[in-house]
Parts: sequence; structure tokens; C-alpha cells
Amino acid sequence: MQDNPPRLYGVNEQTKSESDVERACESIRQLGYGIIDGGYDAEWLTSLSKAFDRAQDRHHREHGGADALTAIDEHNTIRLPLAYESLFLDLATNSKILEICRGLITGYAILNQQNGIINPPNGMRYNQGAWHRDLPYQHFVSSRPLAINALFCLDGFTIENGATMVLPASHRLEAFPSDHFVGTQAASITAPAGSFIVLDCMVFHSGGVNVSAKPRRAVNHVYTIPLLRQQIDLPAALGEDFAASPDLRRLLGYDVRQPRSVTEYLASRAPKS
Repeated sequence: MQDNPPRLYGVNEQTKSESDVERACESIRQLGYGIIDGGYDAEWLTSLSKAFDRAQDRHHREHGGADALTAIDEHNTIRLPLAYESLFLDLATNSKILEICRGLITGYAILNQQNGIINPPNGMRYNQGAWHRDLPYQHFVSSRPLAINALFCLDGFTIENGATMVLPASHRLEAFPSDHFVGTQAASITAPAGSFIVLDCMVFHSGGVNVSAKPRRAVNHVYTIPLLRQQIDLPAALGEDFAASPDLRRLLGYDVRQPRSVTEYLASRAPKS
């Protein structure tokens, strides 16, 4: 809370933001982005860092190797790391992030995707270093968020290592802004390791250029309304027995699988015993 609240005149209504989650939600509504601490200690971050490296190695081994992934521009991405390492499932179920989802997404949210992201060093280009929405190719606005992007900073985000850039309030605009607007209004979002940069998925953003000597690592999550198709069919990828908790199964999309036949659709309509 500010020591000296702003003076007001003619104001009958004011938003109240008292917790870190409420402040993040307000910032996302107004600007399209916010930052929140994930609540992890240094030991946990070290464990996740090691899990990230193991997941990357396994991802490369199971999908043709680094050269094959480079050929399709996938060498700086780890798709669905929670399928490899359980710590990534813990990350996807972070209580603050799920509370933000409940505060911004009507009904309930499902995990649409989780990807490890590597911003390579020494100014190398990578596929997230272009302006985009995390619901790409869409040019509309919504009065309420359809999806939330929670980018976890495994390494601290700095100007030098390519901090994420955003165009504030662009989630309210249908078209991508002009070159002049981008050049004058783009904001670089720095954040310490262990925090989340949380975006309305319709805000335009881009990875910055990493001119440092080390890769900058992050884990991106997209949570959406159940109507939107998952990037990867998580129930099919993880297996029927992956999650036992009803809440976790709902988050991972087990309750909204697409029926493969009329028979399956009708069975889904039957009352639950």
C-alpha cells in the first residue's frame, strides 16, 4: 500500500487491490500484464533447473536429436515438460497462478499448454523473438480474458538477457499497432528468478534479444477457457491414470475431451452416478 494515497476528486468508485494476487489481476486487466512472485526458495529453483536440463535432454533424444529439432525450429523449446519431470506439474499448479486464473477467467480454466523456452545467448535469433499473441492469428478483443499466459522465470529476466517485451494495453486492440507505437511504447519486463510474468494472452509480446553469454530459460503456461483446443491433447499424451485428483484432472483437460463418436458424446451427457 502506498504511504501517500493519491488525491481524488469526483471519484465515486475505486478498485480495491490488497493482496499480491489482486494487484496482479488489476494490472493484467488494465495493462495486459503483471508480475507475481512464485513463492519458491533457492533450493527448489535449483532442483527445477536440473529438471529443466534433464527434460531438454530427454526431449531431444525422443524426437530425433538437436539437429532434427533445429531443422523445424524447435530446438529452443521443450514441449510438455511435465510429461518428463514431476516438478513441472508442481509448477503448473502454482496456487497463486490458479488463483489469478479463477479471478480473471469466467467458469474454470484448463491447462492448454506448457513449454520450456530457451532464449539463446550471444544475440542468436529464436522463434519467440517476434511479436505475437499467445492466441496467434486472432484479431478480436474480449471483455474478459479467454486465456492467461504465465511465464515462469527460471533465470532472472534482465535487459541484457532478453527480457520479455510487451505492448501495454494491446489486449484491447484488434490490430497490431503501428511501427511508431511499437518503437515508442514497447516495455521491457524485468523480473527475478522464481517469479511469473502473467499476461492476458491477447496482449502482444515478444522475447527480447539475449546478448549475454548464457541462455535465458523460462517455462510458459497457457490457461484457457475449456472451449479452446489444447496445443497437445494432454489426456492422450499423459495417459488415463496420470492424475487421480478430480481438480487436477479438470485442470489438465480430462473433463473436456472431444468425443470420437456419437456414442461417446451421448455417454458424456449421461448423469454421473
